[in-house]
Amino acid sequence: MSQQPDFNRRKQYFIKKDFQIRFVLKFCALLLIAVALSSTLLYFFSRGTLTSSFEHSTLRITDTAAAILPAMLYTNLITLALVIAAAIGVTLFVSHKIAGPLFRFEKELHAIARGDLTKRMALRQNDQGKDMAESLNAMITSLHEKMVRIQEDVQRIRDAAEEQGVPETLVQQLDTLRRNISTEFRT
Repeated sequence: MSQQPDFNRRKQYFIKKDFQIRFVLKFCALLLIAVALSSTLLYFFSRGTLTSSFEHSTLRITDTAAAILPAMLYTNLITLALVIAAAIGVTLFVSHKIAGPLFRFEKELHAIARGDLTKRMALRQNDQGKDMAESLNAMITSLHEKMVRIQEDVQRIRDAAEEQGVPETLVQQLDTLRRNISTEFRT
């Protein structure tokens, strides 16, 4: 029994590279600012207090801020590295769920702008923008139906004009209009 390929999985995670890289970098910068602010506040609030510690069997009394600074820096740098690694993974995954639909919208809207009213927005199950895709599909369906009615009306008017012996130039203009509609819009 062979397995069917999963067409609902994207093959690459960088879809809109610029957007996704900026998204990840901004999130990492926010984490860096938070760690720096936290460290600065801890250092500032621990100033003016004394800490006693034993160092090589000697009792030392030092400023708390100076005593905790090395441990605080190492702890924060290690924590920052781990959190940034996790944040890159999470933000890349989240941005993928946003960038994929944006890419799909962009691609399909270009086709619709060129007059292809047969296009429909199809997003993956967990992608963002499902409501917008449904609204765009309703709009496209409505435009498609209106264009079909216009084409039918033009054909009906052309046929009636030909039956009633209207001048050939008018019939030719209606034929030209019908061809232009067919050329400009794919219905």
